[in-house]
Amino acid sequence: MIDLVIDQRRKDLGGFEVGRVLPFAKRRMVGPFIFFDHMGPVELAAGIPRSVDVRPHPHIGLSTVTYLFEGEIMHRDSVGSEQPIRPGEVNWMTAGRGITHSERFEKARAKGGPMHGIQAWVALPEADEESDPGFWHHGATDLPVIEEDGLWARVIAGDAFGLSADVRTHSPMSYVHCALQPGARVTVPADHPERAAYVAIGTVEVQGGRFSEGQMLIFAQGGAVDIRAVTPATLMLLGGEPVGPRFIEWNFVSSSKERLEQAKADWRAGRMKLPDLDDGEFIPLPGDPPPPANPMS
Repeated sequence: MIDLVIDQRRKDLGGFEVGRVLPFAKRRMVGPFIFFDHMGPVELAAGIPRSVDVRPHPHIGLSTVTYLFEGEIMHRDSVGSEQPIRPGEVNWMTAGRGITHSERFEKARAKGGPMHGIQAWVALPEADEESDPGFWHHGATDLPVIEEDGLWARVIAGDAFGLSADVRTHSPMSYVHCALQPGARVTVPADHPERAAYVAIGTVEVQGGRFSEGQMLIFAQGGAVDIRAVTPATLMLLGGEPVGPRFIEWNFVSSSKERLEQAKADWRAGRMKLPDLDDGEFIPLPGDPPPPANPMS
């Protein structure tokens, strides 16, 4: 049964648009998933300005996973990682007590090309909110895939369809990329108490209703849900065990409002290390004055 349908809200990030899905006023989280953005699809022109890049910024209390259908993003962070993010790969960054990172469109700047993908944030359980930060990269061929009757599915993180991804998570969850041919079906099992399906491409049918790209379907607890593709369709299936309510402000997530205030103070005071392999730029705390102009930007 469908409890709620969330339509993406388009936001211009100064170079391309994203569709914000979570958090939503009537549904803040799905399992541990607290943030869900649909990037693009967009065709970026060669020579795009550096202002399109996401300059270094901080996180606490969460893990991020950037998953691309098309394009490439260069990731750099304060634990020393420098990793191109490419389609079908999992790039799992755990902020814990604090991490900073940048996301830059260097390949598109040099050659032009498409950009299309999903960025999600997963809230950490309270016991892990102050864990050590880290970054883990998993190639597309390292992740389990199933193919049957017009359905192709890759398990990005957690467990699904009897398969488990070798991606370090902190709470029971499921995150799956599905591609369906017209008429093909996928059944969302009742493995987790909170579950959703996001239509990234195409149109699907669920319980007699039709739903199209940009819509997230939130399912009621209990009972498997059958999804049929009306057109070629790409879905993201997500869910898991709830980790409890969370506060979210800017790029910070925590079970404590006081911890959010400490993170804001730390960022404002320059106490959070920037990526060594980046160029020293950073995004100021919203409401703060911008940093001095960087002559290299």
